[in-house]
Amino acid sequence: MKKIGIIGGLGPEATIDYYKEIINAFKNENVDLNYPEIIIYSVNMSEFLSLMKEKKYDQVTTLLLEKIEGLKRAGAEFAVLSANTPHLLFDRIKEKSGIPLISIVEAACNESIKRGYKRTGLFGTGFTMEASFFTDIFKKHGIDVIMPDKEDRELINYKLFSEIELGIFKDDTRQILIWIIEKMAREQHIDSLILGCTEFPLILKESGYAGIPMLNTTKVHVDAIVKYCVE
Repeated sequence: MKKIGIIGGLGPEATIDYYKEIINAFKNENVDLNYPEIIIYSVNMSEFLSLMKEKKYDQVTTLLLEKIEGLKRAGAEFAVLSANTPHLLFDRIKEKSGIPLISIVEAACNESIKRGYKRTGLFGTGFTMEASFFTDIFKKHGIDVIMPDKEDRELINYKLFSEIELGIFKDDTRQILIWIIEKMAREQHIDSLILGCTEFPLILKESGYAGIPMLNTTKVHVDAIVKYCVE
């Protein structure tokens, strides 16, 4: 098995979920405690977000490449970014990385193709919903990616950073998110929804809402990680 490197801390709750999901994948296959070696580099989230807000993308790229190099020195044979937002810079980072990287967006796209999605909604941070890195990859495969309207994007982003990223999961916030899903299904005719922030599966735990399926980006990313690990 290859040693796994994870850039974590973006945010911490999702990093914990990644670790547990990877270990659980091997529990399902083995009864001999034969788990892969996992090295986690937890990044300072405040530093990352400050640079992103100021659109200092060269500095963000350098920051994450330094962390990936740290994982490499620690013995990681490939790495992943355990968050959707830094995938805005994935191509830049991958080009200069000293070890292979597994993309969460490509994993989500591959799963959407398998499931036959054609018009999928996207929840994420403000950075993710306002950028085109999901849309660009999905469009190549004939899948439209639909964003919530501006007011709902702002509300989703606020709830993410004031509660969900901090490990605060309120029932009323869950109901607000479900209401936005229902609105998108009714008015924008989405056939599915990408949970494009790896904290969302921690509050939206059902496989579907408003009659449409959810795509858990943590789960599909972990599946790709495990597959690459054992190849």
